[in-house]
Amino acid sequence: MVPIIELRGAIPIAVFTFHLTYLEAFIISFIGNIIPVYFIVKFIRPIFDLLGRIKFLKRIIDWATEKATKKIAESPKLQKGALLGVYLFVAIPLPGTGAWMGSLIANFLDLPPKKVVPMIILGVFTAGVIMLIGTAITKGGIDYLVTNM
Repeated sequence: MVPIIELRGAIPIAVFTFHLTYLEAFIISFIGNIIPVYFIVKFIRPIFDLLGRIKFLKRIIDWATEKATKKIAESPKLQKGALLGVYLFVAIPLPGTGAWMGSLIANFLDLPPKKVVPMIILGVFTAGVIMLIGTAITKGGIDYLVTNM
């Protein structure tokens, strides 16, 4: 559930540190990663409105919102591809590209929660599978090196 690390760090930690099975690591990490998604998509706007009362933060929030909404309003392709773009952004298992940031982007783009939450969940699932494969390959390599040294 931790931003930035999310499932991308949870799966390797679960396997290497806590010695969970791959399935256990995936399920726990997946559930932990998707729990905050709906709340971020649904409730971040009121939080931004509250934080927007602080002059410095209002400038940042207004700038980011204006940039996001202007870009999507200018391009019909972006409007059609926004949901796919959010999915791909979340599915790429790199730091800063997870469900938290995808939820924030969806909110800036005013994407409807009913449409974007399933795409984010699918992206988390995809990233989880990629991380699971990467973790298994890494663990297999380490185990091979340890047993053959």
